[in-house]
Amino acid sequence: MNAFWIILTASLVSICCGILGCFLVLRKISMIGDAISHSVLPGIVIAFLISGSLSSVLVIIGASLMGLICTFLIEFFHRTVKIQSDAAIGMVFTFLFAVGVILITAYTGNIDLDVDCVLHGEIAYVPLDLAETGTFLDSFPTQPIILSILSLLILIFVFIGYKPLFLTSFDPEYAIAIGISTSLWHYLLMAAVSVTTVLSFESVGAILVVAFLIVPASTAYLLTDKLKLMILLSCVFGILSSILGYYLAAYLDGSIAGAISVMMGINFAIVFAYTKISSKKLQKIKSDPALNS
Repeated sequence: MNAFWIILTASLVSICCGILGCFLVLRKISMIGDAISHSVLPGIVIAFLISGSLSSVLVIIGASLMGLICTFLIEFFHRTVKIQSDAAIGMVFTFLFAVGVILITAYTGNIDLDVDCVLHGEIAYVPLDLAETGTFLDSFPTQPIILSILSLLILIFVFIGYKPLFLTSFDPEYAIAIGISTSLWHYLLMAAVSVTTVLSFESVGAILVVAFLIVPASTAYLLTDKLKLMILLSCVFGILSSILGYYLAAYLDGSIAGAISVMMGINFAIVFAYTKISSKKLQKIKSDPALNS
């Protein structure tokens, strides 16, 4: 049963991240997920100092707000100061992460809170963290419940905002011309990424969250140029990597998160090789008159 909960948790994270990751890949801001996952640290520490608990709703609110501040600063330096987007991402997230580290070392020295505790979750412990609601849900682990709700909210968000998200990703000039605010939908997307990152890395860790945001969407992008199919394939690759990664980790007696990330990389390599071979065969067919006839 532990295997089921671990695979389910990883699959739910992969669905949330896979859906949002498609828009990040199309907008060429994939690494903003990595930036947010580290930049939320000051928000977590400040909320923890106020509430005295990592389980407080204030922690989620503080971390999400800090994620939005991170994206706002990145946009400000990129659009106003005219710094390249990759440089702006690197500058902002390292600064905010460093602020978080200073806050931890200065104010939480006698408390069980450190960078590893906050950012490096362990998915193997998911079955041990049971819900405490006073209802029948107490027999289920906490993280799958939270992530199921998050998955539903992400699906609703993308369903309602599919058209503006689609237009602002592919043709922002046209979106502006018909009255769609590109800034509004950019920050709504970043808010969704922030909340997803915060709620996910407690169970699977920041590195696996970033991998889920980027690799399945990039793999799906190799196979299709249709957004709906890309989102579906991204979720499929994420779930497949979760299942195969868990059993690879069980076989090797190694890190589950590491094995899942490895399987995502292997899936990408297989799809990349397939697309290259298919492309060469198609070019050969087009260039050979006998085959064309």
